[in-house]
Amino acid sequence: NALGAKLSKKRKSVVKGFEKKVAGMLMQLGMEHARLKVDIQPMPELSVTGIDDVNFLFAPNKGSTFMPIKGVASGGELSRLTLITKSLVASAIPLPTLIFDEIDTGISGEVALKMGDILKELSDQHQVVSITHSAQIAVKAHTHYFVYKEVKGNRTVTRVKCLTDKERVKAVATMLSGNPPSKSAIANAKELLQL
Repeated sequence: NALGAKLSKKRKSVVKGFEKKVAGMLMQLGMEHARLKVDIQPMPELSVTGIDDVNFLFAPNKGSTFMPIKGVASGGELSRLTLITKSLVASAIPLPTLIFDEIDTGISGEVALKMGDILKELSDQHQVVSITHSAQIAVKAHTHYFVYKEVKGNRTVTRVKCLTDKERVKAVATMLSGNPPSKSAIANAKELLQL
């Protein structure tokens, strides 16, 4: 109980700062009116996580009521919240590797570029692995791996290939326009990759 009370006090002391950081990052990712609220309520009994029942509530729009994330956030909003919370947690505890699997769900354009910037910034302190279908996120990587499947005899084998700059241009252009990529997509890929 003493440890639970100590943990509860520490949790409550960081809530406002955490909510403020999340709001700032949500604004950066194009959700200027969205807010996350950490709701901490006492539990009737001590548990392995302490004496608090902690819930994350979300209000996606101005004037929205705070509700549990699961019931109110869209795919794109969930992607942004996942990136934000993982990046904030990563700065607080030593995590050598962060894995983001299709963090780009429901987002594109300028927001995807900003997400890519956040991922790149995280890579200054952590190894970041991002599985993505977004050209805007892929271009921010230091190294680009292409995952593909190949039929060998009577089975399918998954392969991973580290792309050269030339192969990377084609991969990014294909993400932008389909296969084979158009000339304008190739030019856009070169611009995004700054080649």
